[in-house]
Amino acid sequence: MSEEYYSCWCYGDCFPKTKSWNESRDCCTWDGVTCNLLNGHVIGLDLSCSLLHGSIHPNSSLFQLHHLQTLNLAYNHFNWSSIPHNICRLTNLRYLNLSHSRFDGKIPTEIAYLSNLVSLDLSGNLCELDERTFETMLHNFTNLELLSLSAVNISGELPDSIGTFSSLNILSLGGCEFSGSIPDSIGNLTQITELILSDNHFTGHIPSTISKLKHLTRLDLSGNSFSGQIPDSIGNLTHITELVLSYNHFTGHIPSTISKLKNLTRLVLSDNSFSGQIPDVFSNLKELRYLHLSDNSFSGEIPNVFSNLQELRYLHLSNNSFIGPFPASILSLTQLDTLDLSSNSLSGPLPNKASMLQKLTYVDLSYNSLNGTIPSWNLPLLFLLWLHHNQLSGSFPQSLTNLTDLVYLDLSSNNITLDVGIQITLPSLQFLQLSSCELKELPLLLRNITTLHYLDISNNKICGQIPNWFSGMRWDSLQLLNLSHNSLTGHLTQFHYYNLRYLDLKFNSIQGPLPSSICNMSLLSLLDLSRNNFSNSIPSCLGSMPNLRVLDLRRNNLTGSIPPLCAHSTSLSTIVVDGNRFEGPFPMSLLKCNGLEVLDVGNNAINDTFPAWLGTLQELQVLILKSNKFHGPISTCQTKFCFPKLRIFDLSRNDFSGSLPAKVFGNFKAMIKLDDQDTREIRYMESPLNWSFVSTYEDSVSLVIKGQDIELQRISTITTTIDLSSNHFEGVIPKTLKDLSSLWLLNLSHNNLIGHIPMELGQLNTLEALDLSWNRLTGKILQELTRMNFLAFLNLSQNHLVGPIPQGRQFNTFENDSYGGNLDLCGVPLTKKCGTSDSSPVPQQLESYFFSGFTWESVVIGYSFGLVVGTVMWSLMFKYRKPKWFVEFFDGLMPHKRRRPKKRAQRQRT
Repeated sequence: MSEEYYSCWCYGDCFPKTKSWNESRDCCTWDGVTCNLLNGHVIGLDLSCSLLHGSIHPNSSLFQLHHLQTLNLAYNHFNWSSIPHNICRLTNLRYLNLSHSRFDGKIPTEIAYLSNLVSLDLSGNLCELDERTFETMLHNFTNLELLSLSAVNISGELPDSIGTFSSLNILSLGGCEFSGSIPDSIGNLTQITELILSDNHFTGHIPSTISKLKHLTRLDLSGNSFSGQIPDSIGNLTHITELVLSYNHFTGHIPSTISKLKNLTRLVLSDNSFSGQIPDVFSNLKELRYLHLSDNSFSGEIPNVFSNLQELRYLHLSNNSFIGPFPASILSLTQLDTLDLSSNSLSGPLPNKASMLQKLTYVDLSYNSLNGTIPSWNLPLLFLLWLHHNQLSGSFPQSLTNLTDLVYLDLSSNNITLDVGIQITLPSLQFLQLSSCELKELPLLLRNITTLHYLDISNNKICGQIPNWFSGMRWDSLQLLNLSHNSLTGHLTQFHYYNLRYLDLKFNSIQGPLPSSICNMSLLSLLDLSRNNFSNSIPSCLGSMPNLRVLDLRRNNLTGSIPPLCAHSTSLSTIVVDGNRFEGPFPMSLLKCNGLEVLDVGNNAINDTFPAWLGTLQELQVLILKSNKFHGPISTCQTKFCFPKLRIFDLSRNDFSGSLPAKVFGNFKAMIKLDDQDTREIRYMESPLNWSFVSTYEDSVSLVIKGQDIELQRISTITTTIDLSSNHFEGVIPKTLKDLSSLWLLNLSHNNLIGHIPMELGQLNTLEALDLSWNRLTGKILQELTRMNFLAFLNLSQNHLVGPIPQGRQFNTFENDSYGGNLDLCGVPLTKKCGTSDSSPVPQQLESYFFSGFTWESVVIGYSFGLVVGTVMWSLMFKYRKPKWFVEFFDGLMPHKRRRPKKRAQRQRT
C-alpha cells in the first residue's frame, strides 16, 4: 500500500500517521496503533484521514493481525479498488470503518461472517451489496449497534428481518436505492437513536410503528416518495431532536402533535405539498434552532408564532404562497442568523427597525411585492442581502455603508435610483447586482469598491460613453462584467480587468472598431458584443485567446474576412457572427475548433463552396450558413463519422446547386430518434459559469418556422431542423430523409426539385413543419403523409401536384394556402371538387408555371417585346417541344398588340 500527498477532501485536518512508523521503535508507540498492554498484541489500528492512497494488496500484512478488534481506514483514497476478500481473516473485529475511502465494486460476501462486529461503517463509497449478502448480515450481526451503509447500492426492498437488530443504536441506509415501503418491523428497533433512510425510493405512508421508537433522537426520511399526511403518532417521539422529512410528497397540514416534541432543534419539512396556513404548533418548541418549510403550498399571512423561538438561528419559508406584510414576530429573534422569505407574495414596506437582529448574516427577501424604500438597517455581520425582484424604490441608502462584512448585494429588478454624489464604501463587497433598476448613469459609488468579483448593471437606462474613470478602474478580482441592454454609445475603450472571464455588452449602441486590448484579458471565456454598431474587421488576436468559449458578435457592422479564430485555441464552443458584412472565403482554421458546438455565420456575404470539412467537428450541433454566397453542390466529408451531433442545419438563401445530399443526411445521427428519447428530459444548450446564481449565456438562433422568421432565445434538445430553401437544388427528394425520425422542421422550398413527394416522409412522426413549396413536384399527395401526427404547418403550394387531397388527422386542419398554385389538386379544403374540369383562369396558370418551370427573365422578354418577338418565341417553343400552355399563352397575346402589360415576375425567397 503506497501513500502520497493529495488535496484532502475529507472533514477535519489530515496528516500521514504512517510517517511516524519506524521499525527501530516498538510498533505499539506508532501513531494510530493500539496494543493490548498485557500481551502486546495489536488490537486497534486507526489510520483514518491519513492521506493513504492506492489499493490494499490481498496478501497485505494487515490481514495477519488476527487479534485486531478495531480497524478504521475512513477518509482515505484507495483508488476505487475493491474491498479485499481477506478481510474475513480478522475474525475478532468489533469495529470496522471503511467509510469515505473511495472503494468500488462489490462488497465481499465474506464480510457478512464477521459475526463479532458491533459497528460497521461502509458508507460513502461506490460499492454494491447484493441482497443475499445483506440478508446474511442481518442474520449474523446479532450484536450490532451501528450499521452505516449510506450510498452503498443495495436496491430491492428493505427486508422485514431488519427488525431483528434488537441492540441497534444507529441505522444509516441513505442513498441505497431501496424501494417499496418501510416494513412495520422497523418498530422492533426499540434501542435505536438514529434512523436515516434518506434518498431512496420508498413509497407509501410512514409506518405507524415508528412511534414505538421511544429513544429516537434523529429521524431522516428525506428524498423519498412518501405520501399522505404525517401521522399524529409522530408526537410520541418525545426525545427526538432532529426530524427531516423534506423532498417527499406529504400533503395536508402539519400535525398539531409536533408541538409535543419539546427537544426538537431541527425541523425540515421543505419540498413537499403541505398546504393551508402555518398552524400554531411551534410555540412550545423552545429549543428549535433550524426551521425549514420552503417549497410547499402554505398560504395566508405568516403568523406571529415565532416570538417564543428565542434559540432559532435559521428560518426558511421561501417558495410558498404567503401574503401580507413582513412578519413582525421575526424581529424579536435575537439569535437569528439566516432569514429566507423569498418567492412569496409579501407586500408592504420593510420594517425600519431591525436592531435586535445583530447576528443576522443572510437575508433573502427576493421575488416578493415589497415596496417603499430600503430601510436603514444596522446589521454589522450581514454577509448577504438579496432584495431583487420587488417593488422597492428610492435612492441607494447611505446606511448601507455600515455593512462592512457585506459580500453579496442584489437589488436588481426594483425601481431604485442612485444619487450621483453618494459616497459609500463597502470594503468586502464582491458581488453587486443592480440590473433592471432605474439607473441612468454608471454609479459613482463604484469608485470606492475595489473588491468586486461580479458586477451586473444590465437592463437600465444608462446612456452615453463609458466614462474614463470606469474603464480605468483597477478591479483586479473582477471576473464578470455585464453592461448589456443599456444605451451606451461611443467607442469601446481599453479595460484593465485582466482577470475578467465574462464580458457582456450586448444591446447597446457602441460603435467603432473592436479594440485589440480585449485580447489582453487572456482569461476571458465569454465575449458577447452582439447587437451594437461595431465596425471594421475583427482583431486577429481573438483567435489566440486560450480560454475563450463563447464569441457572439451578431448584428453589428463588422467587415472584412472572418479571422482564424481557432489558430491557437480549441476552447471555442460557440461562434456567432450572424448579421454582419463579412465576405471572402470561409476560414479553414475553424477545423481546429475541436469543441465547437454552435457555428452561425448567417446573413453575411461569404463566398465559398460548402465546407464539408466541418463534418469532422464531432461536437458540432448547430450549423447556420444561410443568406450568404455559398455555391456549388453539397459535398460529403471524407471521414467515417460526419456531423454526428448536428441538430440544426440551415443553408437557406444561398446559391447551392446539384441534387439533395442523401449521403450527408445519413450522417445526422442526432436527428435519428433513439429508443430512450421520449423519457429524456428536455434540456437547453448553454455555457454555464461557476456561479450558480448568475444568469448563464444561452445559445440562441433565428430560424424560419412555419413560414415566419423567428428567433429562438434558447435551443432545446428537440430542436432538430433542416432548411435548404431558396437555393438551386435539383433532382428528387431523397427517401432517406425518413431515417431522421426526430426531425422537427424540414424546409426544401424555393428550389427546382422534381418527382413525387416520397410517401416515406410520413414516417417522420415528430415533424411539426414541412415546406416543399415553389418546386416542380408532381404526382399525388399520398395518404401515407397523414401519419405525421404532430404536423402543424404544411406548405405544398406552387408545384404540379395532382389528384385529391388526402384527409385525416392533421391534414384536416390545413387551409387553402397549403395547396395554392397546384391546378390539378382537388378536394377539401379547395373549392374545386374532384372529378370536375379545371376552370382556373389563365393568369393563375401563368403565375404557377413562371415560378416553377421558367426564369423570370424569359417571361419579361415575352411581355416587353411586340408581336414579332412573340412570334419568334412561339416558334422556338414549338420547335423544342416546350409546354403547350406557353404556346397557347403567346397565341392569346397576339390579337392584343396595343396594350402590353409590363408586369415583372420575380422569384420570391422566404
